[in-house]
Amino acid sequence: MCFDTDARPPLPPIRGGALDARAVSLTSADGTVIAAYTARAETPTGAGIVIIPDVRGLHPYYRDLAIRFAEAGVEAMAVDLYARTAGAELREAGFEYEPHVRDLVPQHVNEDVAAAVAGLRAEDGHPERTYTIGFCLGGRVSLLQAAAGLALDGVIGFYPWPVGSHRSGLPAPADLAGQFRTRVLALYGGADAGIPAEARDAFDRALSAAGVDHRSVTYPDAPHSFFDRKADEHAAASASAWREILSFMGVDA
Repeated sequence: MCFDTDARPPLPPIRGGALDARAVSLTSADGTVIAAYTARAETPTGAGIVIIPDVRGLHPYYRDLAIRFAEAGVEAMAVDLYARTAGAELREAGFEYEPHVRDLVPQHVNEDVAAAVAGLRAEDGHPERTYTIGFCLGGRVSLLQAAAGLALDGVIGFYPWPVGSHRSGLPAPADLAGQFRTRVLALYGGADAGIPAEARDAFDRALSAAGVDHRSVTYPDAPHSFFDRKADEHAAASASAWREILSFMGVDA
């Protein structure tokens, strides 16, 4: 399952405040207007990140996460993927996402992420290094951006499904590993029954065979969606995950 509706991301190592956090509209390659949320860092580190949500779309969790990244010195842009079927609005608790998941089109998904990357790079004080991060379904999308030609400095997947088919129709990252052109960080919960060790290992083997620089981290007792500040029992895993993410982006934690 994805996060509870009242879940919120754990706090990162704080460098400063978040400036000018706001909702924005972006235009995708086919002219579709899509919703996004951006937060600028008071103390930039040169890193920028596009956040790709889980099946719930641009839920408050991801707007909050953009602010948390900015507080850690990372310029951030969270993007919604459902504009063509659900409109260009922010997503709130209770959003019926399942029909929209099944109507995703891989080309449109990549184009919408590309619009967010371009939007992030166009912001004042644009980042020197650009990454994507995604969660669950968004984790799969983020990993696939390594093959999307966006000149990224790395991709991060939080409990992604790296192998096999998915109801969205999005390809498996392991199947495209030979087309990856950037580094990969994958973060998993070891107690996540939906992504067993066999799936994690198969993705690692595919990346190694393709010569892709990658790192996989599994937190043994953590479940799916452990990255939640109200989940006190997984606070150590969340803090460690923050350190992994920031280190991957060249940001001192």
